[in-house]
Amino acid sequence: MKLDIAVLSGDGIGPEVTDQAIKVLKAIAQEFDHSFRFKPALVGAIAIDETGNPLPDTTLDICKHSDAVLFGAIGDPKYDNDPSAKVRPEQGLLKLRKELGLFANIRPVKAYDSLVGASPLKDEKIKGTDISIYRELTGGIYFGDKYLSDDGNTASDLCLYTREEIERIAHLAFKAAQTRNKKLTLVDKANVLESSRLWRKVVTELSASYPDVTLDFLFVDNAAMQMILNPKQFDVILTENMFGDIISDEASVIGGSIGLLASASVGKKHAMFEPIHGSYPQAKGKNIANPVASILSAAMLLDHFGLNDEAEMIRNAVEKSIQLEIMTPDLNRKYNNITTSKVGDFVEDFINNPKDSNINFTNIHLGQSTII
Repeated sequence: MKLDIAVLSGDGIGPEVTDQAIKVLKAIAQEFDHSFRFKPALVGAIAIDETGNPLPDTTLDICKHSDAVLFGAIGDPKYDNDPSAKVRPEQGLLKLRKELGLFANIRPVKAYDSLVGASPLKDEKIKGTDISIYRELTGGIYFGDKYLSDDGNTASDLCLYTREEIERIAHLAFKAAQTRNKKLTLVDKANVLESSRLWRKVVTELSASYPDVTLDFLFVDNAAMQMILNPKQFDVILTENMFGDIISDEASVIGGSIGLLASASVGKKHAMFEPIHGSYPQAKGKNIANPVASILSAAMLLDHFGLNDEAEMIRNAVEKSIQLEIMTPDLNRKYNNITTSKVGDFVEDFINNPKDSNINFTNIHLGQSTII
């Protein structure tokens, strides 16, 4: 298969982790005789610094004419710490999602057996957790009309949803539940918000078309609590934009590190794949950032195009790296010399030489090449 992939590495640790995902995709292309062409483009703070625009027209054009987008991270302290800034890195990401019509964000959350001790939650609470979160991505309060009074003392953000926006992501979530454990949980705030009541009404109506899926409901505050008390109860979670943003970040503690969580943002025509973590500017250039989320996002990219065996090989490589404790400092309590690039090297090597990777484990800790 031939794919043109737009690469928007972004800010902070974005370029470092994205480089590892590209390394892995190149290994897959070599092993499975595919052709992946990578097309870099600017986004976020680095784009503002160079062009004054967090999403330059050239970047958007590259994305629209690519088969998929591989995204890194955006954000920079000079904008994060300046509430008066009129142009912000995050505006580029929001505009990109809207322009590409990426209405559904899919975030898998899994507790790896060998990492349950890395989570702040009790082992028995999280072991076996396997959740898929479907977050609506182009509507709601993040995109609603915004108002600030002339004196700067009154502000508002409108949360607006239409039936069509709810239906299109709900269908995806129901179909996903059919291939999993056949349970879907709608997270809303229907006891207070009119927009949530519309969500509950529409999703309830759609559930009649999916009689094999059990539908239940949780208010978002209770869902946040249940995510900590008993995350294993969830299969597929469906929710609106802001609630999904918060719930999925909360879920990151289940696996022990936000650096493990990948995501796909899909629409009718375009798709983008990215780790859910931010730009982590404190780690920029130190080669310590966890690249697993970016690598697993690359696996989701392959799944999107039906390259399931290739995606599974990446996931197997990641699982092996975790079993062998080839992990960056956020998770590794035994070795202190495992860098971002070494994790990528191992996954690459596993793809090229799966039978030799246990042997190569020794070389990694000696700082040698992983290729024997």
